[in-house]
Amino acid sequence: MKIEYGLILLAASALLAGCAGFWNLPASTTTTTTTTTTDSSGVFYVLNQTTKQIAAYYISTGTLEHVSGSPYSLSSGPDCIAVAPGGGFLYVGTVSGIYLYTIGSGGALTIGNGGAVISSDIPAAMEVYGSWLIDAFSPGTGSVQLDAIPINASTGAYTGSGPEPSEAFNVTNASANQMSLSPDGTNLFVALGAGGTIVVPFTSGNANPLGSSATVIPLVNSGGSALSVSVDPTNRLFYIGETQAVSASGGLRVFNYSSLGTGTPRSAPSQITGSPIASGGLAPNAILPIASGEYVYVANGQGNSGAGNITWFPISVSGTTYTIAAGSHIAAGIVPNGLAEDSDNNFVLAISTGGSTSSGDPDLEAFTMSSGALTANIVSATGTDPVGAIAVATLP
Repeated sequence: MKIEYGLILLAASALLAGCAGFWNLPASTTTTTTTTTTDSSGVFYVLNQTTKQIAAYYISTGTLEHVSGSPYSLSSGPDCIAVAPGGGFLYVGTVSGIYLYTIGSGGALTIGNGGAVISSDIPAAMEVYGSWLIDAFSPGTGSVQLDAIPINASTGAYTGSGPEPSEAFNVTNASANQMSLSPDGTNLFVALGAGGTIVVPFTSGNANPLGSSATVIPLVNSGGSALSVSVDPTNRLFYIGETQAVSASGGLRVFNYSSLGTGTPRSAPSQITGSPIASGGLAPNAILPIASGEYVYVANGQGNSGAGNITWFPISVSGTTYTIAAGSHIAAGIVPNGLAEDSDNNFVLAISTGGSTSSGDPDLEAFTMSSGALTANIVSATGTDPVGAIAVATLP
C-alpha cells in the first residue's frame, strides 16, 4: 500500500433511546423569525451534540415545522450523520458507535437493528453508497482509517459476518475531519487537518471497495489545516477549505476533478483560475456546491465568540474551463459548522455550533437564494441552549 503526491507515506494497517424517547420540542432560547417568503423545503435533520438529539424539520410556506416525534433522543453524543441516497434510512455516528434509523412518512424516524449499533466505529464522517456505509476516523495521531461496512441497500441493515473491509494510512499530523464521496462513486476525499487532504479510490463492486493506494494533496501553507471538502454534483470540480491558505485568511481551493486521473501514480490535480481564493473568514468549516453548479457556498468561522458568515462564489464555465471569482457574504451564527441545500433547492441551511452553546445566537438559519445571493428567512434554536448543533443533512 502506498501514497503518491505530496507526502510519501506508509499505509497502516450504548443504545439510542429511539422512538421511546420522543417528546415535543422544548421552548427555544432563540426566537424563530420568518420573513415574507412562501417557499417550502424538504425534510432535514440537525444533530444536537450537547443535548444528544436529532431534531427533524421541514419548511412549509416560509414557516419552520417539526417532523412528527422530533426531537429524537440519543443516549450518546453524536458527531456525524449520513442519509442514504434513496432517502429510506439514515445513520448517526456517536461516541458509542453507529446507529441505523429508518425514515418513514413525512421524515419520521424509527430506530433500527433493535436499537443496537451496527458498528462500534466512532466516525468523524460517513457516506453511503450502494451496499456500503463508509466511515472515516483517526485511530491515532498521524493516521486515518476508512472502513467499508456492508449494508442492505434497500433496508440499510448490516449484512456483514466478519471483519469489515478497511484501509489505514499514515499521514503526518493527520486527523480526520470531513469526508465527501464523488457523485460518480469512484473517489473518497477526506480533509485531514494539518495532514492536508487524502483521496482514496473507491470501487463499489469489489469485495474491498477501498483502494490501498491514495493521493495526498498537501496544504497551501504548512501552518494551515484542511477543515472541509466537497465535490461538485456533476463531478466537474472538487473543493477544499483550508486555514491560512490566502495570507492569514482561510481559503477555498478549487480543483478540476478530471485532473485526478486514474491508476497509480497520479499526477498533482490542477486548480482552476482564481484558486485559491480567500474564503471570507478565518476557518472555512463547511463547503456547499449547490445542485445547479452555478455557485459554491462556504461557512466561515471567525473564532469561538465572533459571528461567522456564509460567503458565496460564482463559478464561470467556458467549454471545459472553469473560473472562480470573488464573492459576497452574509452574517451567520457563531462558528457556522454545517451547510446543506434542501431537496426542493429553495434554501441553504446552516447550523452554528458556537451559537448553540449559549442563548442569543442562532443554532439554525435557513437562507433563500437569488442569483447566488442569500437572504436570511428563518433564524431558530434547535432546542433549549446549549444544544451544540454539530451537523445537518437533508432528504434527497
